[in-house]
Amino acid sequence: MSEKTNKSIMIINHVLLCFNVITWIIAFIVIGLCLWLRFDPDVGDWVDVLNIRSFYIGLYILIISNILVCASGFLSCIATLSANQFLLLVNITVQCVIFVVGLAGAAVLMDNSTYKSAIHPVIKSAMLRLINYAPFNDDASAALAMVQENMGCCGGDGPDDYINLRRAIPTQCRDTVTGNAFFYGCADEITWLLEQRSSWVTALVILLCAKKVVNAVLSAILLQLHQKEEREQS
Repeated sequence: MSEKTNKSIMIINHVLLCFNVITWIIAFIVIGLCLWLRFDPDVGDWVDVLNIRSFYIGLYILIISNILVCASGFLSCIATLSANQFLLLVNITVQCVIFVVGLAGAAVLMDNSTYKSAIHPVIKSAMLRLINYAPFNDDASAALAMVQENMGCCGGDGPDDYINLRRAIPTQCRDTVTGNAFFYGCADEITWLLEQRSSWVTALVILLCAKKVVNAVLSAILLQLHQKEEREQS
């Protein structure tokens, strides 16, 4: 084996091992953030009241994908240290699969948490339904008051939701100092909050996906170097 090939293999081995350690750290952070969002009582209250459980789907996908990320890290280390060409090939395939699953999870989370995303009209519809039921249903009235007071918002799309339904704008919809109705609807305020809380998760997942690509490329290069090594020895 040439000295140049040996040196290249050693460098890639060390880089891959360091990358795997960093990947484990980031993956555990992502899992922790996803679990925090899933079991945060404040978020849970809004999800239950407004029936927006689709927000949890992206979290579930990301928890599963990052558990796979942690497991794939062990596979990557074993493949790297053993110099087994079959394991390196399997590792490349696994990295590509996890890349796709991670991006899918991030996309689903963004589509159910960001401003003007798929969850936005769902919240608007839920708020309109609560406004309709509130005069005749104590639970709906309490839920409506809880959302509007805690979020500092009014209706699904703004005060016009009450005006269009010929309902008086409640005190929960008004600023306690000025008495003016809140300008923004609860659909805007809640999606802004969900977007803010999930943005770190999304950013870290995209970073992990980028690292999976780098890992796959380096593993492919390492595989070629070991194949070259075999040819030189034969």
